[in-house]
Amino acid sequence: MDSKALARHRKRLLELKAEIVNEGDLPIEPGRSDPTAVGSDEDEQPLAEMSQTIASTRNRTRAAVLGRVVAALARIEDAPDMFGLCAECEEPIAPKRLEVMPYVELCVECQQASDGPRQPSGRRHLRDYR
Repeated sequence: MDSKALARHRKRLLELKAEIVNEGDLPIEPGRSDPTAVGSDEDEQPLAEMSQTIASTRNRTRAAVLGRVVAALARIEDAPDMFGLCAECEEPIAPKRLEVMPYVELCVECQQASDGPRQPSGRRHLRDYR
């Protein structure tokens, strides 16, 4: 990878890191809005639990992406000649893939092999909700 492309990826990674750090974590709100209230609204509780789950999942995902961004920046600094090469097969990662996710370590083929086969869904039709 030439130095111009490497600099472009480094800049993009730094922007991603700053964006994730500046946005911070999504607050996980408590299950009750009024801690002094006795009992709770039965309709409100499932919504509060769902909001907590969404916030928690989003925070974990963002932390994982931040870790991958920091690791990619370290790869650029430590071994710039290896940046953009698959960690498994050492073949070049597709430029479009690196543009979208400059923190990836695997090419598409190795990522698919790492993920394993897709599980078939139990749905037979679009309207089958079971």
